[in-house]
Amino acid sequence: MRTLRKRALRTAAIGAAAFAAIGLLAGCTSDGTEGEDAIDQGTSADENAAEGDTVVIGWSGPEADHGWLGAINSGALAAAEQFGDVELRQAEGTNDASAQIAAVEQFINDGVDAIVLLPTDGAALTQVAISAMEAGIPVINVDREFSDPAASRVTILGDNYGMGVSAGRYICEQLGGESDAIIGEIAGIDSLPLTQDRSQGFADGLAECGLEVGPRVAADFTVAGGETAASQLLSANPELDAVWNHDDDQGVGVLAAIEAAGRDEFFLVGGAGSVNMMDRIQADDSVIKATVIYPSTQAADGIALARLVAQEKTMSDLITPSVPNRIVLDAPVVTKDNVADFIDLAFES
Repeated sequence: MRTLRKRALRTAAIGAAAFAAIGLLAGCTSDGTEGEDAIDQGTSADENAAEGDTVVIGWSGPEADHGWLGAINSGALAAAEQFGDVELRQAEGTNDASAQIAAVEQFINDGVDAIVLLPTDGAALTQVAISAMEAGIPVINVDREFSDPAASRVTILGDNYGMGVSAGRYICEQLGGESDAIIGEIAGIDSLPLTQDRSQGFADGLAECGLEVGPRVAADFTVAGGETAASQLLSANPELDAVWNHDDDQGVGVLAAIEAAGRDEFFLVGGAGSVNMMDRIQADDSVIKATVIYPSTQAADGIALARLVAQEKTMSDLITPSVPNRIVLDAPVVTKDNVADFIDLAFES
């Protein structure tokens, strides 16, 4: 199963007449029979769902030291269990890049059929991922990108920049007519590119309605860090109109600080999509009114895509018979009006 099938993609010239393109997509001749120029649409949904040859998938991610990463890990395990033709080999979660490299090297030595990898450090894991690819083992890169596109067959990501844009646009919808609104921001770890992307998106989203980021503090994705950062923000700013907190895990501490200070003149927007925050949004009993999704299902998606690639199947809803090389998931805003649509996929902080 290591050697990926190389499908020959038929090409078709697109003529001026619309019916010509439609005829090619339908793959039919004028008498309704299958035409030999029909586009190969790959495997169907039924074929993808049917059990195939058993594939062995290696899964490695960072230590599950907070809620989102815990959900990433449990999602990968649950996804593997739902497929009767997947054997999952799980490496111990670690924040040590050297230990994770060793785990991937073991997967290569074991001759697994595919590897799903959420690297603790994308740059540090790039070379070992390239080694896996060169050994004929497709690598599915999750969440934190490698530094070389040759290191993965598929990359599946959340949209950090899009999270910020979504948060900014939601605040615009609530405060767009108030040019003097004071908008606070509680970021994650400032040195991380994902935090920088979220902050840039937030500034760009607010700019669409003429608003700007005001007071800003950074935390560390932990409850304690969120409480400390929020306390600093609140003590330095007696009046706020809205605050975006990048991460719902640290948001537990953020809410604790807000409630301890007795502040309720502003509304809070969260980030990532924890069930804790969605419960409060649904109850409508606090300052938090929305959260922006950063999917904790990425590794589960990675397992499903690794299975398709290893079994030489394709994504059935695409016309092109393929599994895309890069997938960026959406960053929707969850409010009281739509929380029921998202809460079943939320994670526990």
